[in-house]
Amino acid sequence: MVMEEKRLNIVDVTLREGEQFAKAFYTTEMKIELSHLLDEFGVEYIEVTSPACSPQSWEDAKILSNLGLKAKIAAHVRCAKEDIDISLDSGVDVIHMMFATSPILQKYSTRKDINFVAEQAVKMTEYLKGMKIETRFSGEDATRSNLEDLEKVLDGVVNAGVDRIGFPDTTGIALPNQIEELFTHFKNRYNIDMEYHGHNDTGCAIINSYTALKSGATHIDTSIMGIGERNGITPVGGLIARLYISDREYIDHYNLKKLVELDRKLAEFLDIDIPFNNYFSSDNAFHHAAGIHTNAIIRNPKSYEIFDIEEFGVSRTLEVGHRLLGKNVIEMLGKEMGLSHTREEYIQITKELKTITDKRRYTPEEIREYIRSWNGKAGK
Repeated sequence: MVMEEKRLNIVDVTLREGEQFAKAFYTTEMKIELSHLLDEFGVEYIEVTSPACSPQSWEDAKILSNLGLKAKIAAHVRCAKEDIDISLDSGVDVIHMMFATSPILQKYSTRKDINFVAEQAVKMTEYLKGMKIETRFSGEDATRSNLEDLEKVLDGVVNAGVDRIGFPDTTGIALPNQIEELFTHFKNRYNIDMEYHGHNDTGCAIINSYTALKSGATHIDTSIMGIGERNGITPVGGLIARLYISDREYIDHYNLKKLVELDRKLAEFLDIDIPFNNYFSSDNAFHHAAGIHTNAIIRNPKSYEIFDIEEFGVSRTLEVGHRLLGKNVIEMLGKEMGLSHTREEYIQITKELKTITDKRRYTPEEIREYIRSWNGKAGK
């Protein structure tokens, strides 16, 4: 039996979808630095705003295309010859075309019916493939599109030689079972690469991306910290976290230690906080507080951690400054400080610390000083 190859190509859209984030504004220098970091992490594609959007967008696409990165620079464009020609002129490697395929967007956004979409998609695919340009076509709002309409459009572009087809969950409305059905259906219909772009409006971006990958997708769109329109899309750190545990083979080729650097650099550039519950880069990601947790972590980190944190270049924190502290972590702290208290004394110190930390949270420095100066008398 031949084992199916586990493939993942990350299409990072921080510089395209991320420009639609409410607090985003990139200078050219920021785009260059983020592109280098994404390339060092190992993403296969860096998607940029359509070069037809503005003079600076065109200039930035040209600059990024000339950086000599391993990652391919892809322009996200309308399925229109004018936009495509402007993008090609900037020197990008790949054209990512999109056209709305859902009834609601055809009525209120593009005002083009499905027959026009199908004809235009084929025409532009043939145009690009005639120049041997790597081409992806996505049916915008695919998860709210009629299956027959998607088949009509995608049959045409596949027959025209498109390299990849995309299925955006543009409003984040889909459930995992719907994503599984969608990708399974088209995997059985075509022998072609497929891409998923999942918004996070209902909190399903990561699980839907994972489901798409397990159901036949070969490319997944992500952004740093999940930034994007409205509530954003699949965060690259979250997808990596899921795959690290479930299907490690998908991510062995990525430089995991770059994830935290990516988050911190983006937070710096956009003047935003890293979310308190962010994967790997949050101050809380490997912060243990309850005594039952810290005591077990001291014995074996795997008791409450599912990641080998050294692979991500991060460290853990064992909380000692509040009422939930445990005696083992206090003893460990004292030994690290070179103190010679007995086990019974550390138990007594812990009891006293629980009393004083009932009043307020203490800093690690205050706790160290308390242990250091302890002489058997409570209330220091």
